[in-house]
Amino acid sequence: MPRRPRDPDVPSSPVEYFGVELRAYREAAGMSRPQLAERLGYTPQWIGQVESGKYGPSEDFAKDCDTCFKTNGTFYRLWEWIQRFGRLAVLPPGFPDFIEREREAAGMHIFETMVITGLFQTPEYAYEVLKEGRAREEAEQLVLTRMERQEILTRNDPPYVVAIFDEGAIRRPVGGAEVMKGQIKHLIDLAEAHHITMQFVPSTRGTYAGLPGNFTIMNFTSDSDIVHVGGYLGAQLIDHVDAVRTYGIQFDLIRGAAMSADESLELLQASLESL
Repeated sequence: MPRRPRDPDVPSSPVEYFGVELRAYREAAGMSRPQLAERLGYTPQWIGQVESGKYGPSEDFAKDCDTCFKTNGTFYRLWEWIQRFGRLAVLPPGFPDFIEREREAAGMHIFETMVITGLFQTPEYAYEVLKEGRAREEAEQLVLTRMERQEILTRNDPPYVVAIFDEGAIRRPVGGAEVMKGQIKHLIDLAEAHHITMQFVPSTRGTYAGLPGNFTIMNFTSDSDIVHVGGYLGAQLIDHVDAVRTYGIQFDLIRGAAMSADESLELLQASLESL
């Protein structure tokens, strides 16, 4: 079946939508592009490029538009939407859905093998993890999204988190000694929070249930548990009851192989001193 042609009058992106709204406000105010440009301190060409959706607005430009048209922050909210859309656009398939469910979770049971989980990463550590194979701008956008995710840990009703890591996650020198120092200090602070339990499976342990890979079980107050399994190319959310139960059993087995929370905190402190 042939694809229907896109209606040129319908915005296809947040940037185009900003331009459509700007033109509508300008015309409703009875101003030409040169007149608006003079009032805002920009060139008519710049106004035209923004209205056509070829250029995205800056934060200052959005605020200037709100002041000029006496809105209640309409253009600034559109600018924020553009920023958020840009960050979501670089996420691998499946991750936007995962992020939405993560915000709703009342509790999480996280297991990671190779690196510190994204919710616990510092910006510097996150950038080192995310930069491989990506342009700098894309990696920076992903870091911003990751930092936004962490806001759930400091909100008034944070989820209860049980996080278990393989010891190799803190032994791997991601970004070098200074980056690791900052990361481990951050982990120590998190481990002392009342709603976070952190444990490590010691490197002296042989085979154990966590060797197949990382996963996160998310619990909800008014919905069934789901499991997130992530990877470089995308994320998978699993809600089949039997599969979720199996992951729950695996997590219990992994926890049985891990050090206690107190021993794990001592491991973090010793690791910090050794750097």
